[in-house]
Amino acid sequence: MKAAVFHKPGDITCTTVPDPTIEDAGDVILKVTSTAICGSDLHILDGGIPQAKDMVMGHEFMGIVEEIGPSVKNLKRGDRVVVPFPIACGHCFFCTHGASPHCENSNHEHYGPEGGLVDQKGGALFGYTDLYGGYSGGQAEYVRVPYADVSPRIVPDNMTDEQVLFLSDIFPTGWSAIDWAQLKGGEVVAIFGSGPVGLMAQKAAWLNGASRVIAIDPLNYRLQKAKQANKVDTLNPHEVDVVEAIREMTGGRGADVCVDAVGFEAERSFLDKVKATINFEKGTMKVLETCFRAVRRGGTVSIVGVYGTPFDNFPLGQMFDKGITIKQGQAQVLNYVDHLIDLIKQEKVVLDDIISHRLPLSQVSHAYDIFKNKQEDCVKVVLNPWA
Repeated sequence: MKAAVFHKPGDITCTTVPDPTIEDAGDVILKVTSTAICGSDLHILDGGIPQAKDMVMGHEFMGIVEEIGPSVKNLKRGDRVVVPFPIACGHCFFCTHGASPHCENSNHEHYGPEGGLVDQKGGALFGYTDLYGGYSGGQAEYVRVPYADVSPRIVPDNMTDEQVLFLSDIFPTGWSAIDWAQLKGGEVVAIFGSGPVGLMAQKAAWLNGASRVIAIDPLNYRLQKAKQANKVDTLNPHEVDVVEAIREMTGGRGADVCVDAVGFEAERSFLDKVKATINFEKGTMKVLETCFRAVRRGGTVSIVGVYGTPFDNFPLGQMFDKGITIKQGQAQVLNYVDHLIDLIKQEKVVLDDIISHRLPLSQVSHAYDIFKNKQEDCVKVVLNPWA
């Protein structure tokens, strides 16, 4: 089959690899009909999350069930499903306590309570390095889905792939960022990053009762997409002092909620790069630092951008003085996905308006290049394995 294969940092190509097979009684084999490139895929491409050997990429995908393991009860051949990105067994402590990204059984080699840099990670993820389970991803013609009775959700026949594809990751991730803040209605929400997750967090903020949503991004074409798709206020940090602007919008207090939808791969100055090298850090936490400044006293900062290393000079004193609540981590997709499907059915939210590029899987190298380098006004790429 054809698949997007990571070979080494900077090198992802469409390559022929063996077809997946049923390896466990609870598996299904999915014929992938749509898949997408996620911002966190770039962490692997850039070497920020290490991977030593070839790996099929992709954790945002959906498709049609082709083969079924003998113990699968909830799916049948021909079912059309969208697949959440965490791989969850469904019966361990964390899966039964609403924390499936921390599944104790899916990441056989590298799971552990420590949460270390190079070992003792959480549950497994599709197509996201050996540290997170070593499972092949869904940027391919076919993919093996383990624990198939747990995560996949059957998609209504009257919905297109593009209407529901982003239930695999970015909409539940954006929703998590807002749900963690426990909006009561009327809050000002500032969302740092207008990439795919930031755009979805903007949608979630309105749906959860925000009175004002502010999008922050250094790229004007992404801010334009945020305005067009989500009717938000926008700030470009190259043009204004973002923290002062947010305070001016909020009577001097700051935003009730700040969302970091960027993570460690934010824009960096030369001095930022030098500091990271000296301190053995990956990337920068300057977006997070800006969130801590821009949020009001007693406010909430939600972190859905990825961070992989410790950072020096972490502003603990500022966080304590301001009484900031922090919520962070992988999205609890299984806690939200059924509700989010209903929102799409009820036409309360549109997800496919963020797609900027639709390309065949055979052009995956080009797709990663324009997404990584912000070329062609690229916001979100959807790949068709069969085009």
